[in-house]
Order: sequence, then C-alpha cells, then structure tokens
Amino acid sequence: MNETIRNKLALLPAQPGCYLMKDRQGTIIYVGKAKILKNRVRSYFSGSHDAKTQRLVSEIEDFEYIVTSSNIEALILEINLIKKHDPKYNIMLKDDKTYPYIKLTHERHPRLITTRKVKKDKGKYFGPYPNVQAANETKKLLDRLYPLRKCTNMPDRVCLYYHLGQCLAPCVNEVKEETYKEITDQITRFLNGGYTEIKKELEEKMHEAAEKLEFERAKEYRDQIANIEMTMEKQKITMTDFTDRDIFGYAVDKGWMCVQVFFMRQGKLIERDVSLFPSYDEPEEEFLSYLGQFYAKPEHIKPKEVLITEKADRELAEQLLEIKVLQPKKGQKRELVLMAEKNAKIALKEKFALIERDEERTIKAVENLGEKLGIYTPHRIEAFDNSNIQGTNPVSAMVVFVDGKPAKKEYRKYKIKTVEGPDDYESMREVIRRRYIRALRENLPLPDLIIIDGGKGQIDAARDVLENELGLEIPIGGLAKDEKHNTSQLLFGNPLEVVPLGRNSQEFYLLQRIQDEVHRFAITFHRELRGKSAFQSALDDIPGIGPKRKKQLLRHFGSLKKMKQAKLEEFVEAGIPRPVSETLIKKLQE
Repeated sequence: MNETIRNKLALLPAQPGCYLMKDRQGTIIYVGKAKILKNRVRSYFSGSHDAKTQRLVSEIEDFEYIVTSSNIEALILEINLIKKHDPKYNIMLKDDKTYPYIKLTHERHPRLITTRKVKKDKGKYFGPYPNVQAANETKKLLDRLYPLRKCTNMPDRVCLYYHLGQCLAPCVNEVKEETYKEITDQITRFLNGGYTEIKKELEEKMHEAAEKLEFERAKEYRDQIANIEMTMEKQKITMTDFTDRDIFGYAVDKGWMCVQVFFMRQGKLIERDVSLFPSYDEPEEEFLSYLGQFYAKPEHIKPKEVLITEKADRELAEQLLEIKVLQPKKGQKRELVLMAEKNAKIALKEKFALIERDEERTIKAVENLGEKLGIYTPHRIEAFDNSNIQGTNPVSAMVVFVDGKPAKKEYRKYKIKTVEGPDDYESMREVIRRRYIRALRENLPLPDLIIIDGGKGQIDAARDVLENELGLEIPIGGLAKDEKHNTSQLLFGNPLEVVPLGRNSQEFYLLQRIQDEVHRFAITFHRELRGKSAFQSALDDIPGIGPKRKKQLLRHFGSLKKMKQAKLEEFVEAGIPRPVSETLIKKLQE
C-alpha cells in the first residue's frame, strides 16, 4: 500500500457512495458501491483475499470516491460508471445471447418483422423466442394469414405479394386505419396465446390434403404446425396466469458468481441466460449491479414482474428496476427461483475446470512473463509486424492482447507512406512513430510491453523512436524464429539478451500465439492490397475504364483471374458498355 492510498483511507466518510480503483497509469480498473464507503474500501487493503482479488489489489495505485445520499443512488451511479469507463475487472455482460423478437411496427402502414434489437419506437414486440428458425417460420405463417405490407420502402406499383393475397397494396390502394387495427389486433392475440384456433385449422387442412393424396401440401401444413409448437407451445414449465416474468437465481463459490435467468413469456418458460464472472464485492451487492446492467441492455425488455432470491434486497431491486419484484416464499414461483439457483450451482461447478485452464493460459501466463522479464505484469501487450514482397505494397500491422487474450477491436493496419523499397527498419520506425504520437495526442492507453516480430535491428529502431523522439519508456521485446519459421526465442533488455523461457511454459505459448496472430494479420492485409493493386494495374490505360468502373469490376468479379475467364455478356451484365467490354477482353487476352 502506497502513501497516497494510506492517507486517503484515513479520510473516507461513513456514507454510501461509489469508489473507483485506478492503476499506475490512472486508468479506472474497477468500480464498486458501498453502503459505508469507509468500511468497504478499507477491506480491500486489510485481511486475506483469494488470488483473484489479490490480483486486483496489486494493481491499485490510487482511488477516488463519490458520496451519494442513498444506497439506491449509489447503485444507479455504479451502473452508469461501469458503462462509461468499462473497467476490466467489472462484469460487463458483453457475451450474453440475444434472441429474436417478432415486431409489429408503429407506422401508417404497419409491417411484421423479426428483429434482435428492441427500440423505444412505439412498436409492439413479442418474445424473445429461443428458436430462431421457428420464430422466422411463424412470422412467415403470419405473413400468409394477414396481408400487411412486406416492403421496407413503399414502391410505386403492386408487387407479387399483392397477387398472392398477402398484401393490401397500400402503395396504390387506400387502406383504412380500422382495417389495420383489426389485423394487428388479430396478430397480437395470436402471439399472446390465441394461436390454438389457427393450429386447429391447419391440422384440419393437413388431414384434408392427406386424404386427397396431396402429400406435399400436407407436409407444408405439418411443418407450419411444428413451427407454431416450437415457438409458442413446447415448454417444460407453464403457469396458468399467462404473465411475463423473469426469474433470477445465483450461486457464489471460490470468488466466482453464476447468475441464471429464466425467461417466462405468456406463462411458459421459453429460455434461460447464463452469466459466469469473477466477483470482487459482496454477493448481494454484485447481484444488484448485475440486475441493473441486465435491463440496461435494449434487447432485455422488462417483464411485468421479476422473481429473485431471498438473499437479495427486494426493495432496492424494485426501486432500481421500477417494476414489481417478488421474493416468493412458497408455491410454484418459489420452485422456479430454487430451480434457477440449483442450475447456477451446477453451472459454476462444471465451469471451474475450464476457468482454471483459461486463467493458466492467459492471466497467469502474463504474470509469469512479467516476472521473467523483471517488469510490471504486462496486462496490455501491443505487437507489430511488417510485410512486403521486394518492397511492393509495404504494410505493417499491430495486434493487442489484454490479459493474455486478443482485443480485436483494437487491432490496427498501416500502409507504409515514407519508406521506399524493402527497408524493415525504417518501416518499423514509421509505424511506431505514428502509433504512439496518436496515442499521446488522443490520450489512448499505453502498453505495458511492446513485442516486435523481428530481431535486433527492428527492436533498436522502435526503441530509438520511443525513447529519443517521444520520451516514452515502454519495455520492448523481439521474437525470433527458427529455420522452420516457428517462434524460437525472446530478445529483451538493453543490451538485448535471450530470455530463457521453457518451451512447454504457458508464457512461451502466449508469445507464440501473439507472434502467429500479428503475422497472420499483417499477411492478410498485405494480400488484400496486393490483390487490389494487381487488379487495378491490369486495367490501366484501357479506354473507357476509369476509377469508377475499376471499382465496379472489382465488386462484380472479385479477381483478375475470374475476369480473364469471363465472357462478353458477363461484362455487359456488370454494367460495362459492349464496345468497352470488347476492348477490355482483347487487352486481358494480351
């Protein structure tokens, strides 16, 4: 514990609020809330913790706090701060599944569509539906039964759907609002449980078609019935009140939390959502934070009621969600909560082996690498590689690994602008300069370690730019390859030395993954550019082929090889005039 933290701990108030933990670069790495700030924040720096919490505490170099007037204010503020700062140690619900909804649009001429995004646009949403195919097939059935418009943009003439009797053709006909209201009411009734009548009608039609030996038609009806059942009926648990509700249960073990959510729609249990994440706070507080984030996502529509375990604070949850929250003590609702908790315990137990293995490959490998290099744990690693063929289309690429895992959204591609010919050293200088000038200018996070896919020359070039031009002291290492083009050794230090890493160690495998990934990313980018430039150069100096038509041909054919194999009519179909196409074919044959 440093002096800054020690002094701040003495000044903490005994009031509710939020605290923000920061690392040595001032980046917020964890946001939490507390009923009494003084007690909660001090607990991090006293007593014993599990390895996961110790890892968090070891990174804390400073903290700040915000006092609130109540616990509910602290909870809402915590959710907003997590959303704003995206701290790496907080749960962020990024990987949860989204299911499709069937939507009646709120338009003068409404449409029926399937969507995974829920918006506040006055449309009616039904779902979510766990079986995507069945939801789409049910939507097709409704399209055949109810003639709403199908087109996104209104055409100026009737389409095929009108002739099939599946559209009222509002593009040319005046359709009264009463007519739409009647249709949308019927669709709403169908999706809210009144589908049994339609199912009976389909069953009758299926039997009639079978008696007439129209087996293809009978099969079509059978499939429609099956899709209705998959979407609307085949559920394990039902309740007779037809109420939409979500049931939450959670379990905690070894510093990890699992939350299971059961979705019940029209009284039927249709699907569940499973979230598994490390827990650094009190379980009850962590669960409330999860609950707030869960419904902050637009695809999670709040139901009429939520069922939660007795361990959580019901009043706080109800204030947070602004809907009815129950903690059932008996009956079927109580059984549902217990079932969610039981499944959470089972999922937690089954996942521990996988979690431990993943940690061994990622965060522990990163920690071991830091120890071997004698530097702070390199939570953020940025790796660079150059690619060119005899100096043509020179490019470079950067990949980012955070806690041993690729952060693909932060990958970057670079076209070399200032270097002529195959000069790896100057290419590396340019890319390092461009990357970190921008990082300083835009206050982007700096890496804890830079990895260069190359030897001493590239490393020295990168270090010279960082230290002498930009005044940055970031550890730099280089990865050398053997004669089989496999990762062989890590060069590090000043002067450079080979760092002894066990060939079977997780830190060596991590470096191998980083080198393979940055090489793959650079090569892929180089091939894209090389393919485009070869395509463009072959079309140069052909009368009638300018930049616009080059792009047109590239989109249509995709490669020069396919163009050479194409016939005259294919060029005409691509939008190239016949005389120009004839000249183009002659040039390509030459």
